[in-house]
Amino acid sequence: MDNIKNDNYYIQKIKKDLEFIILHMKDVDIEELNANEVLLDSMLFRMIQISENARKLSDDFKQERNDIPWIALYGMRNRLVHDYGHVDLTIVYETLKNDIPKVLDRLNVI
Repeated sequence: MDNIKNDNYYIQKIKKDLEFIILHMKDVDIEELNANEVLLDSMLFRMIQISENARKLSDDFKQERNDIPWIALYGMRNRLVHDYGHVDLTIVYETLKNDIPKVLDRLNVI
């Protein structure tokens, strides 16, 4: 079984994680996110995965799709991984509710 890991492979993984976040954050407010440790951990994990897979995309692909905030994706991952105990939940929530759907919309144009 071939498992070719090219830009398309990583984009599909990113889209799957974006869709997962959108689905599970649909009717969630910030208080519920803060109170639900499993949901919060799941959302943070998906955000980290998105960043990890985005880093594996070719430079050519990222340059062609410069409408996507690649640097912001990497930055969020670094804050989540290296400063996990001090992450601003408001920023995470706003990212999950507002920015993630926009990134998916941009990727769906491909």
